[in-house]
Amino acid sequence: MKNEYKKFDFSQGKLTFKFDVNENGYALWRNLSYSGTEHKLAPTNWSPLVEMHISGENPNDHHMAKHTGGSATFTLKYKEHRYYQNELGPKLEVVLFDENKEVTAHYQFYKDISVIRTWNTVKNTGNEPFGIEYISSFAYTGLDAGDTETDEKMRILIPHNAWCREVNWHEYKPSELGFSQLNIFSGKRILVSNTGTWSAKEYLPMGAVSNLETNSTMMWQIEHNGSWAWEISDIDKKALYLKVSGPNDQENDWYKLLNPEQGFETVKVAVAFGEDFNETLGEMTKYRRTIVTNNKENEYLPIIFNDYMNCLMGDPTEEKSLPIIERAAKIGAEYYCVDAGWYADGTWWDSVGEWMPSSWRFPSGLKSLFDKIHEKGMVPGVWLEPEVMGINCPLAKELPDSWFFMRHGKRVIDHGRYQLDFRNEEVRSFVTSVVDRLIRDYGVGYFKFDYNIEAGRGTEYNSDSLGDGLLGHNLAYLDWLKSIKEKYPSLVVENCSSGGLRMDYAQLSVCHLQSVSDQENYLNTVKVSAGASTAVIPEQGAVWSYPLLSDTNDAFVVNMVNSLLKRIHLSGEIQAWSEEQEALVKEAIDLYKKIRSDIPKSIPFYPFGMPKYSQKWMCEAYKMEGKIRMAVWHLDEEKDTIEIPLNSDVKAVKIIYPTKCDGKATASKNSVSLTLDRPNCAAVLEIEI
Repeated sequence: MKNEYKKFDFSQGKLTFKFDVNENGYALWRNLSYSGTEHKLAPTNWSPLVEMHISGENPNDHHMAKHTGGSATFTLKYKEHRYYQNELGPKLEVVLFDENKEVTAHYQFYKDISVIRTWNTVKNTGNEPFGIEYISSFAYTGLDAGDTETDEKMRILIPHNAWCREVNWHEYKPSELGFSQLNIFSGKRILVSNTGTWSAKEYLPMGAVSNLETNSTMMWQIEHNGSWAWEISDIDKKALYLKVSGPNDQENDWYKLLNPEQGFETVKVAVAFGEDFNETLGEMTKYRRTIVTNNKENEYLPIIFNDYMNCLMGDPTEEKSLPIIERAAKIGAEYYCVDAGWYADGTWWDSVGEWMPSSWRFPSGLKSLFDKIHEKGMVPGVWLEPEVMGINCPLAKELPDSWFFMRHGKRVIDHGRYQLDFRNEEVRSFVTSVVDRLIRDYGVGYFKFDYNIEAGRGTEYNSDSLGDGLLGHNLAYLDWLKSIKEKYPSLVVENCSSGGLRMDYAQLSVCHLQSVSDQENYLNTVKVSAGASTAVIPEQGAVWSYPLLSDTNDAFVVNMVNSLLKRIHLSGEIQAWSEEQEALVKEAIDLYKKIRSDIPKSIPFYPFGMPKYSQKWMCEAYKMEGKIRMAVWHLDEEKDTIEIPLNSDVKAVKIIYPTKCDGKATASKNSVSLTLDRPNCAAVLEIEI
């Protein structure tokens, strides 16, 4: 006997959320959109709310490598749904079941924000164990609403990411990614994935898709610090789908065995909606702020000096540091971080792990140096790489293999380091003791937690699969970070992974700052910095500003503009700057202290659309009540004047940095015009609206 066909409609602000239960009892998407445009196809079995593949079950689809045709399509049926209010907004839970499992699809909505946060939970309700090979965190069929051909209207936005080449967005037609629709469906998919301990080593754990016909954009972020995947392809009469997940068996060597009564929860995914890239980014920015935890020490966005980049470069000593501390305090730094090398008498890379100060580097003791930082009115900080132990660390030879990632019976080694396994309570206790000692004995108030290896697919020790061990470690490390913040509520924590190689909102929800890049060239930093607020909210986006003695005044200005509307990570050849050079830095820092209270309320947008490395004029803008602040860089021998469009009535515009600027800014009704008459210079504008 067939069930009654049912429709369920929900709305939150500008979002519409609709699913049906068909006569066979399957829960299927009908619509999820910002604009309200419904997909041209009626719901079919190929538009499930959840996608899941179980070992031994039949993926009854000609799917090739696509994650389609699993148990959610053919066995899991609608049981019930719950819709209620919590402190964040409406929450929808849709419960699906079959004879041996129950799956709940979670959709958290937010008051006044066009974002949903989604994840799935599964429980073994049968009498026998079963293995999960794939389960989505978010699955939707119907991206290509409307009547126009897919390649004409759909644009796929992929954020490429790499060491010193972070936040590199590219926009593609589907055909430019090898996806052409010549049949009612295809085995071809567009796949973006990551495997390993660097969550963003090739791509940010994000993506977006725009439908030009319906004037709508969907952006997603995967809130996970390990392996993940997303794919776009077509199914059933050219319907375009998106499936987003944490680790899975096919891409990431992840498999999870669930015994009776045992459960599993997927990683969380946030999906934002808007008419275009800028509006959608604005919604994602507002959402990100709801999941970030802060403290009063970081709320005012203190200026951090770090002695690494183009400064001491991992070779700090007492003699070198003392004059730098003096000058950092003089120009207005509020935190001073001693970076890598402080613990090693010689080579510091592969000896990490014991974290005891070097008496050779600091003959008066590290505490004496940190006392000097305190005396100068700054908070001392220190670099730490808590998840690794160097192969030449004496302690590593004494510890059991259970402390480390293991594969094929051997410890995993990458670039001279072992990977610690944070599932091990002894590991967490040891690293906590290091943090305790540095805070207790040296007065540390800031940690730069770095991570500089790729430990790969995971660990075989005490796990169902390599990926299962990795996922357990990922979650345990996040729990450890939370425990440190709870134990030391005034501590400020920076997330760094060779710059931005773990720029993900699993870690950024519990860390105060994100090091955006290790890029050493200030002009290349422009390209990274200009787009950084697509990936991280500006009050967390720490950008190096590291002027060199040999730099021109224009270079000093560009260095400061790179970070002025986000977080300043000051460094460079500070001890050698001339008085004129110091004045340019001091002017920027004084300005920052006046405007920084606006940064956590600002909404980023890009007047020229999605930022691209190839632009000769780079521009990032931040809207707040009554005004817009904008950083503009002129990078090449192109025209000297640029017209910058704004969707606001412009009343006035002025250049607020540098004050002695040869450029000229003028206001029009819905735009501003800026003249910078030479390449490789920059300015910050303030626009009254």
